[in-house]
Amino acid sequence: MTFAITQNCCTDAACVAVCPVNCIHPTPGERDFGTTETLYIDPGACIDCGACADACPVDAVHPVAELTPAQQPYAGINAAYFEGTGQPASGAGAGVDHGPNFHAWGAPSFDRVLPSDFAPLRVAIVGTGPAGMYAAEDLLLHTRSEVTLVDRLPAPGGLIRYGVAPDHPATKRIGETFARFHTHPRVRLHLGLDVGTHITADELAAHHDAVIYAVGAASDRRLGIPGEDLPGSIAATTFVAWYNAHPEVAPDAVDLSSDRVVVVGNGNVALDVARILVSDPDSLAGTAIARHALEELRRSKVREVVLLGRRGPEHAACTGTELLALKNLPGVDLVVDDHDARIGTAIDAAGAAGAAHKAGLFQDVPREAVDWSAPPRTAGGRRRIVFRFHSEPLALHGDGHLRAVRVTSGAGEAGEREIPAGLALRAIGYRGVPQAGLPFDEESGTVPHEGGRVTGRPGTYVVGWIKRGPSGGIGTNRRCAAETVGTLLADAVAGRLPAPTGEARAFRRLARRRR
Repeated sequence: MTFAITQNCCTDAACVAVCPVNCIHPTPGERDFGTTETLYIDPGACIDCGACADACPVDAVHPVAELTPAQQPYAGINAAYFEGTGQPASGAGAGVDHGPNFHAWGAPSFDRVLPSDFAPLRVAIVGTGPAGMYAAEDLLLHTRSEVTLVDRLPAPGGLIRYGVAPDHPATKRIGETFARFHTHPRVRLHLGLDVGTHITADELAAHHDAVIYAVGAASDRRLGIPGEDLPGSIAATTFVAWYNAHPEVAPDAVDLSSDRVVVVGNGNVALDVARILVSDPDSLAGTAIARHALEELRRSKVREVVLLGRRGPEHAACTGTELLALKNLPGVDLVVDDHDARIGTAIDAAGAAGAAHKAGLFQDVPREAVDWSAPPRTAGGRRRIVFRFHSEPLALHGDGHLRAVRVTSGAGEAGEREIPAGLALRAIGYRGVPQAGLPFDEESGTVPHEGGRVTGRPGTYVVGWIKRGPSGGIGTNRRCAAETVGTLLADAVAGRLPAPTGEARAFRRLARRRR
């Protein structure tokens, strides 16, 4: 019996570190690490020891023999990765004897060693999401640093707390791994403290040897089309924050009195909001969903969610694992709007590729030419999600409130199409915002840096989405944080960090007074 990695994979690579036969790929030392949708277990090399399942922080690793019917395809997804990537068919690697005690070990690396007489550093980390906590973990486990965690929100967690859908409790569970550092004896946690409002960047820097900004991407990308600011048109990031009880989003920010919702985009966030909109509220009642959101969902009149994608099904922005999970949602039908001949051609061409090709996942999804002039076609209390590919929004129409979304037509349609809807959510990506006292690149929405070192500001560093842009999953931040912390420590050893002028106790008094 072998193991398989399923939907919730965070690519943290904790499983890689404990595997005795090196059968989980890509590893942090391989080129594809951080770019694949999940990690994968080689069924030909797995020895069924279960170490990976024990180490997984999000409960994504399961024995193949115990997979539920909905999870069964993940066994094929794991196997397919090794058929098409040239990865070794055995955990021992090329040229090395096979077996549980033989690894192709690389040269040892000691990139976190500091001189024995080096004084502990005082490092402030702004943001308590995955990027910030991976940086804190690195500093606490490999150095004697004292860490000050600062977050403008009243609860820690960042995107884990306020960005992960409530029906993904296993993914949220990685927050428990990070939370153990909140009470570490060398950590001081300051919540509800905003850098730029309560204290300045200079004041924070004056009390620490170094400051790491892990503030993520707090805004969203705009469509830039007429009517985008109509009531009834909101960012998917706002909707996600709403159902996760973000303190900066009002409980009445979302109105679900329309029978159809249009979501612009088909990435994972788009799938998240579509899934929440059509899920049975009773199935969400036992999750961490906000009470006001659950009450609104119980009153909801939404029967259909339309996902707009400007390209074809083979280029859907969501991961295959999330799409696969959506197909097993109880009481929900999936439909592909067959308005363009290219859509069916791409799905049929994927054919035997199946799970290895994203378009192949739509092969068993019904296709129909949707009549947008008619109300949503649902029966028996069921709801549905319609994928409309090769179509993008041109304008949002309405007299005081959103009434319809005008979209481009496909090869099988004449002229533009108008899709009646009372709510439109733009889910086309997150975007970083300027940070007080730091340089900012408006085009990329990031802080300019070199290996995490902020350009022109000694002792200041960035990590996560504000550093590299809104890309990569939770585990991608581990490698990102390792680079930033490595740069910071190299600067410390080289004497390039400005000496703090204030004491740690003085900063705690300042924080209490300003907050």
